[in-house]
Formats: sequence, structure tokens, C-alpha cells
Amino acid sequence: MTQTGRNVRHIISVILNILIVVFTGIGTYIMLHQSGSGAELTSAGAENLKYFTVLSNEFCGITAAAWLVLTAFRKKTPLLAKLMAASAVGLTFLIIAAFLAPMYPDLDLYADANLWFHLIVPVTGMAEFLILEPDRKIPFGYAVISALPALLYGAGYLANILINGRGEWPDTNDWYGFLNWGYPVGIGIFAAIVLMDFGMAALLRGLNGLLNKK
Repeated sequence: MTQTGRNVRHIISVILNILIVVFTGIGTYIMLHQSGSGAELTSAGAENLKYFTVLSNEFCGITAAAWLVLTAFRKKTPLLAKLMAASAVGLTFLIIAAFLAPMYPDLDLYADANLWFHLIVPVTGMAEFLILEPDRKIPFGYAVISALPALLYGAGYLANILINGRGEWPDTNDWYGFLNWGYPVGIGIFAAIVLMDFGMAALLRGLNGLLNKK
């Protein structure tokens, strides 16, 4: 790739990272000022931080902000964190589109803050990682490590239910409804989600590598 091409890609990366920070800020502002009872997988204000969808977007926004600061000071950028963030929001996008939207057909899962957290930030985050030109080769192990957020979230989700009980809707600790078919199926769903997070990270890493071939 020519130096001009590198410069153009760098400018695009900067713009996309700025957009990720702005989009995350917009989604967070709307989230903090909305009321909800879980009926559309939204709760009131900061209570929404219990959702992986929200946490993954916040992590993506923080990582983008860190990338911009480090880039401005010509420091090494957080490559592992970038892959973890892109795969996490990619997982959010996939889970909403392929699982939760069909599971809850009567809900508008792209309304208000969810529009930003379920669609706009995830798409922007994945696109930014694809064109990101790393200063070093991305190890395959990074894709494995990138599954940790989903694993840790799933472990915390199930531990909370075991300690505090499942509860009744809408005041339930099983806010995603993954245990509607019992614990074995719920645990299987979480295992599949962890694998999907790894798969998303491996896919993004592979596509980035193809785009960065000399």
C-alpha cells in the first residue's frame, strides 16, 4: 500500500473513532434519560448498564477514545482492546438481529437508545476495525481472549440468578429470558454466545488481515 493510501486509511480511522465516541455519547445520554421496565429490554437510566448490549457499546466508546488519545501522542494503540470491543459490539449486533429480535417480534429493539447501541455503534465499530491498519500482526490468541467479556458476563449473569433468584417479570434477574427453557438450555445458550464472540473476533481479525495484505 502506498503512503498516500496509508494516510487516507488513517484519516478514515480517526473519523470513525471520533464517530464511535460521539455515537456512544448520544446513546448513553438517551439511555440515562429514558424510563423503562424491561418491556423492550430497556430499564430506567443507569440500570441499563446490566445489559451486555450496553456494556459492550460503552467499552467500544472508551476504547475508541483511548485510541484517539494514544494516536494523538504517537503511542502504541490498544490492539487487543480494539478487537475485544469490535467483537463485543459485533456480538451485540448479531444477537439482536438473529436471536432477540425474532424471539421478541412485538418489541422495537431499534428504538431510542437501542438504535445507537443495537445498530449504529456496532456497525461503526466493526467497520472501523476492518480498515484499522495495525502496527503489528494481530495474534490469533487475541481472538481467544476476546471471548472473555461474554464469558465473564455470562458467569455473572448466572451467578446473580443463583444467588438472588430468577424473580418474576418484569422484576426478573433473567432479563434476557435465556432460562425460559430451563438451566441446561440457558447454560447452552451462554456457551454458544461465548463461541460466537470468539467467532466474531476471529472473523474480524481475518478480514482485517486480508485488507492489510501487502
